[in-house]
Amino acid sequence: MRRLLTLAVPVLMACVLVTAAPANAGPEMVKKAQRQLNSLGCNAGPADGDLGQWTRSAVIRFQSRHGMKQSGKLSPPTRKRLYAEGAERCDRRPVPARSGSGRRIVISQSQNWVWLVGPRGGIVAQGGMIDLPSELSRGSHRTGSYCGRSARIKRNTTTSGEVWLENFVRFAPCGIGFHRIPTSRANGNQIHPDWYLGTNFSQSHGCIRVSKQMSQKIWNFTTRRTNVRVV
Repeated sequence: MRRLLTLAVPVLMACVLVTAAPANAGPEMVKKAQRQLNSLGCNAGPADGDLGQWTRSAVIRFQSRHGMKQSGKLSPPTRKRLYAEGAERCDRRPVPARSGSGRRIVISQSQNWVWLVGPRGGIVAQGGMIDLPSELSRGSHRTGSYCGRSARIKRNTTTSGEVWLENFVRFAPCGIGFHRIPTSRANGNQIHPDWYLGTNFSQSHGCIRVSKQMSQKIWNFTTRRTNVRVV
């Protein structure tokens, strides 16, 4: 497998993370937004009034859920949608249209989201992810062995051997698969927190990074060859 890219925060996102909050985004307004984001399953972290990376990640998940520009800012349009009666939860999303049918895994690169879909269309599980769109092409794929490499590896590693890729399930040639956020072989820590998922705060080398819990669900879902649709 090609060496895993472990960028902490891409340059393209730097402008989002350092941009000053709106003048009226004081601590109390931020606390209110954090509480609302958390109530909608967006994972904004503690309601401490700090509009930092964790809270901005929640804003991005909220914006992607509602088809808005993913700026990470508590802009007036974002706040209006956030407090609207019909605001949708970040952690419950409909499967994208034109993503195939039947039992499958669906990946949305625009939402940074993945769904496990049952044979009758019901959602078995869903959650945020991180990938690298320039490496993983849209279209239809399938779990299995590629390039003579194993289809499923409970504890895979990178070429350098510095990190573990747990619950690795291959679905595209040659080294692309699903796996838990990489963990250090030295200390067991993840290379970035779960709250990066659902954003572009980091990038993989083409693989789909998910939470520990979601990686186990994907592992259990793919005991037989499974269609994967990237949209």
